[in-house]
Amino acid sequence: MRRIARLYFIFFTAWRYGLLPLLRDLLKPGIRRGFLTMLCWVSPGTHLPRGERIRLTLEALGPIFVKFGQVLSTRRDLLPEDIANELAKLQDQVPPFSNEESRRLIEKDLGQPIEDVFIGFDASPVASASVAQVHFGVLRGTDKRPEWEGRAVAIKVLRPGILPVINGDLALMYDLAKVIEKSSEDGRRLKPRENVAEFDTYLHDELDLMREAANASQLRRQFADSQKLMIPEMYWDLCHTNVIVMERMYGISIGKTAALREAGVDFKKLAADGVEIFFTQVFEYGFFHADMHPGNIMISLEPETFGRFISLDFGIVGALSETDKNYLALNFLAFFNRDYRRVAELHIESGWVPANTRVEELEGAVRSVCEPYFDRPLKEISLGIVLMRLFQTSRRFKVEFQPQLTLLQKTLLNVEGLARQLDPDLDLWKTAKPILERWVSKQLGWRGLLDGLKEEAPTWAKILPTLPRLIADTLAQGRNPVKDQNGEMEVLKALLLQERRTHRLLAGALLFAGGFLAGILIISLGFY
Repeated sequence: MRRIARLYFIFFTAWRYGLLPLLRDLLKPGIRRGFLTMLCWVSPGTHLPRGERIRLTLEALGPIFVKFGQVLSTRRDLLPEDIANELAKLQDQVPPFSNEESRRLIEKDLGQPIEDVFIGFDASPVASASVAQVHFGVLRGTDKRPEWEGRAVAIKVLRPGILPVINGDLALMYDLAKVIEKSSEDGRRLKPRENVAEFDTYLHDELDLMREAANASQLRRQFADSQKLMIPEMYWDLCHTNVIVMERMYGISIGKTAALREAGVDFKKLAADGVEIFFTQVFEYGFFHADMHPGNIMISLEPETFGRFISLDFGIVGALSETDKNYLALNFLAFFNRDYRRVAELHIESGWVPANTRVEELEGAVRSVCEPYFDRPLKEISLGIVLMRLFQTSRRFKVEFQPQLTLLQKTLLNVEGLARQLDPDLDLWKTAKPILERWVSKQLGWRGLLDGLKEEAPTWAKILPTLPRLIADTLAQGRNPVKDQNGEMEVLKALLLQERRTHRLLAGALLFAGGFLAGILIISLGFY
């Protein structure tokens, strides 16, 4: 009944804000289209501009729909300008909850009055999004933390009553996923339930602000020495599930291009830096910010950090396994080198396509999709269109979709949308290729081998001293006669076989030990 009620509310909201004409135009002439037409006549929202109608509908339907609008807002190449401008307001201008409620929630989680924690506190939120809103304040020092006195901070507080709404929408998505899965082979291949499960995990993670603080801390540590990206520091003593306190960052939203241009920011460098930051997060660390819309990205204008990116809101992050990183990096590199046969081979090796797929056919299909887009500036290509064509090709070859890569695909589209706004002439391929080549060289070349030896050194340091005893035990076992009911000939064969195995073990152990010790020696001497 709750799901039926939610469906009714979604339909009512679409009618209220005048979106039913979009649904009506998709239907063939008939009773259903005529019924919707009559409803459109009495809709109170039809007088509003279409972009505003879409934004208001998404705001009213809650966080999942707002997230969808935020993703769309970064793709101005796919949307009319009026719709894109309205959806951009969903990034940090969602209607806030009351100042009194925000103050009550902060005091409840911190366990003390706001005046005891902050010298100054701005009750009006500076930003309000689908899941939380942000206030500015100035910290008061304590006996344990006197150095905090006067530090400017941002206080993020979770929107109240959000969990039941999200759970209701997710239940509807699971039901829809089951229907899609049963409808066709394509539906099963898309793995809709697995994708909804991934989305479910990310959304619930976002509702735990302690997890967001931990994500921010890890990214800050990884980019501690970066000259391109800044991450705010978390004040752990003041971080809780529903409220977190972090360093206040000063900058201008990346969406305010006119203000950035007036400040003298180099847009070409900014676009190239953004692409490098994204690929570094994905392939260097396998841990990346996965909610990169303009509301979460600022540019520093401070003299000592001028032109650096500032990342905010770490509720949604993506993580890749070493296997996924290796296959993705090799696939990207093969794409950039136009080695479509290698792309086809990698898809087969990874199990993403059936093992009986003909390499030549898959190679030709990938070439037909990607070749037209090389050597073009970003303004003349769209990764969205490329991905759509790859999707159409994948149906033919029954490519298995990888739910763990859904966030990566979404983030890649966001990055491309931002880069397009900053520098339409950016060559995405040439910018990303050197980053991937360095990573592949580090992971799979001699440097990767030495890194592996260095990483495994403590383990093998424990194993090496036991090798003589293991070899002696093996030799002793080889001297013991093997009792066999088939007679002496079988005993002799067994002894000979054991002797050969012993020799191979000795040779292998000695070669490995020599190679391992040589690797350790190289590392210790600094040939790294």
